Amino acid sequence: MFERPAAGERAVVVQLDLGQGAQAERLSELRLLVTSAGASVEAVIEGRRARPDPALFAGKGKVEEIAMALQAHEGDLVVFNHELSAAQQRNLERALRRRVIDRNALILDIFALRARSHEGKLQVELAQLEHLSTRLVRGWTHLERQKGGIGLRGPGETQLETDRRLLGQRVRALKERLGRLERQRRVRRRARERGEVLSVSLVGYTNAGKSTLFNALTKAGAYAADQLFATLDTTSRRVFLAEAGTIVLSDTVGFIRDLPHSLVVSFHATLEETANADLLLHVVDASSEDRAQQIDAVNRVLAEIGAAAVPQIVVWNKIDATQADPRVERDECGKITRIFLSARTGAGLDLLRQALTEAAQARAAVEAIPAGESRPSATFDPLQL
Repeated sequence: MFERPAAGERAVVVQLDLGQGAQAERLSELRLLVTSAGASVEAVIEGRRARPDPALFAGKGKVEEIAMALQAHEGDLVVFNHELSAAQQRNLERALRRRVIDRNALILDIFALRARSHEGKLQVELAQLEHLSTRLVRGWTHLERQKGGIGLRGPGETQLETDRRLLGQRVRALKERLGRLERQRRVRRRARERGEVLSVSLVGYTNAGKSTLFNALTKAGAYAADQLFATLDTTSRRVFLAEAGTIVLSDTVGFIRDLPHSLVVSFHATLEETANADLLLHVVDASSEDRAQQIDAVNRVLAEIGAAAVPQIVVWNKIDATQADPRVERDECGKITRIFLSARTGAGLDLLRQALTEAAQARAAVEAIPAGESRPSATFDPLQL
């Protein structure tokens, strides 16, 4: 569905150990990002540095190693698993005579590949332009003063100034259109709140199995695949619970460590759905050795979008790969902390439905209290049972 032509680009990927830790997991994730973008990983260049080289990020010796790998594997593209400055990217492209992109540009490219809805495409374009604006500082090769002559005499703008002006106009237009869509979304959300329907959002690290779980609960048939960012556009469906009535469940874009800030800003309207949910189902890939870091990465993004205070149920998915049994864990106050299940096999889904039923009943009990009477807490917590 999202695949590019078979004759994709041949990539040499670069990862340097700068002391961040989890190098094997980061490299595995980079490989999956590259293949998700439609390229093939032909060679991996690794190394260790105390700090990035100001001019080339990797240093001259490592750049020579990258150049030899490009020649040996007939590479078309170099992908750095780091954020490059505009100057570093330009210097690397000059030295390697190949296109060089960083992790942020790679993620933006995948988002562009996945976007299907009108709003999703607008958000991706805005994020790409915001990223491009950081490259418009001595970053292009055609920035000399526009030459005069018959038919070419202009106001004396440099190409850089023209590009900045046109880019700024497009960014403003995109923000206005996204603003209108965001206002429409708020109207729909207020109508849902008036109907006293529990709003639940699925969140989690990319490829944790959110869409598979969404389909298992709603029978919606949303696209699910073993690839990063298979879901980009938010999808919402009503789910009927026998003992609690109807709730609204939303499947959202997956998060990833070091998510580009431009994406968080551009997808503010979509991510706002998460911040305004009554309950988050934080889906975790229980089979991943890097799950603790993935949980931390998701929580950091939730804090960035203002959703840190939204109650969570942590759903440990893919227990079929770990041989664990389905179960529910609660703390000493009776608050649900974790549910272990497999969205693929259906094991433990009944436990999740019961947890959602309890949350919906708790919300209904709070909403039933007359306006003049005091409520249990200023902030509704459906997990405090």
